[in-house]
Amino acid sequence: MLELERVVKHYHGDGEEVRAVDGVSLTIAPGEMLALLGPSGSGKTTLLLLIAALLKPELGVIRYAGREVSSMTENQASEYLLREVGFIFQNFHLMRRVSTVENAARKLLLSGVGMREAQAKAIPWLERVGLGDRLQRPPEKLSGGERQRVAIARALAGEPGLILADEPTGNLDSARSREIVQLLRSIAHERSACVLLVTHDQEAASIADRRCTLRDGKLVESEPDRDEPDPFDSQAQSAPAGG
Repeated sequence: MLELERVVKHYHGDGEEVRAVDGVSLTIAPGEMLALLGPSGSGKTTLLLLIAALLKPELGVIRYAGREVSSMTENQASEYLLREVGFIFQNFHLMRRVSTVENAARKLLLSGVGMREAQAKAIPWLERVGLGDRLQRPPEKLSGGERQRVAIARALAGEPGLILADEPTGNLDSARSREIVQLLRSIAHERSACVLLVTHDQEAASIADRRCTLRDGKLVESEPDRDEPDPFDSQAQSAPAGG
């Protein structure tokens, strides 16, 4: 379980204080996918970085699986991010002149898994995001949407218990976006993972189990529309691929 208790992160500069995260309390249960909406600059990415231990809060507590993330040492935070967190960044952070499959296997290689085993684990995830025929291509020969899907496969290849997705569909068309968000939701349900999806896309957010909005660093939770059809039905799953 992921738990945040009154987490605060402010930025200071040029005589101005930006309240990026301002007393946020939040719980995501195993097997649950939460969509976080909000305008640009509302603090969504800062919140993900805090949960990933890439930033430290000024106040408040962040816990994952009973461990206090907000008080980890630098080495503990690195291990946590490497082994327990799948972070899908807005910027892909792919290695140039390196094959798609090796890029997708990168986190596994860093955690000590051998090349052959790491690639064997990465390939099924590349296939699930529609890149099974692009395994040997470097990022320079992929489209923006394809590079984004490599980054998604890399985050998922180690089967993390916590998935933090920062606008993972930003470079994808609507059909491929739906497939990726459905994939994230299925991982949450099948593997009892906690998934936090940051998105501007209302349709993508509608697929999540819960939705929240972050405005000026403060969190507002939305009630699901009880009468709306479940977008994760067989018809939605049959949408054509693209992007």
